[in-house]
Formats: sequence, C-alpha cells, structure tokens
Amino acid sequence: MDIQLPETIAAYFRADRNTNAEAVAACFSDDAVVTDEKNVYRGRDAIRRWKAEASTKYTYTVAPFAMTMEGPRTVVTSHLVGDFPGSPVDLRYFFVLEKDKIAELEIAL
Repeated sequence: MDIQLPETIAAYFRADRNTNAEAVAACFSDDAVVTDEKNVYRGRDAIRRWKAEASTKYTYTVAPFAMTMEGPRTVVTSHLVGDFPGSPVDLRYFFVLEKDKIAELEIAL
C-alpha cells in the first residue's frame, strides 16, 4: 500500500532508513520528546543519541503502510524487519507535529 505521508514524517522515515542519526534529530523541534521501549528522550541531543545507539545495535528496515489521525496525533503503522528480538513486528508511530518539526513521537506495539 502506497501512502502519502506529511513531508516532516516522510523525512523522518528517510533519515531512519539511511541510519542517519543527525538527519533524524533534525526532524524534531529543539524540545521534542520521544518515547520508545518505555524510555523517554527529551531534546535533539538525546534523540540523536537514541537513534545513533539503535542504528548501531540493530539492523532493520521499516516500511510505513497505514496512516490515521487520532486527535492531534498522526499515527503511522509500519512493518519492521531486522535482527532485533521479536522481528518482524508492526509498530505504531504516534507523531505530534508543530509547524514543520516533530514535537512528540511515541513508538508502540
């Protein structure tokens, strides 16, 4: 299924696909918050470290296949396949956008 993601979210997935932690962090506002695997990362520096660590720890591909809105959140469901425990898995990415940046991201089953 081909979906049309908002450009900011599409940029996030492009940067993630390229394992570019700097480009991932650039998608976020200065005071953004990411929640992943019950850990919270606040600010671009913490987000950059989170993504750099995940990119070195695991090799994976992510393929967004569905998008819905839940109030102010854009929910993107993606299929992940890689060398991480539980692979493959479908995860939901809950994005809150402010202007052209990601203000919040929660990644959950």
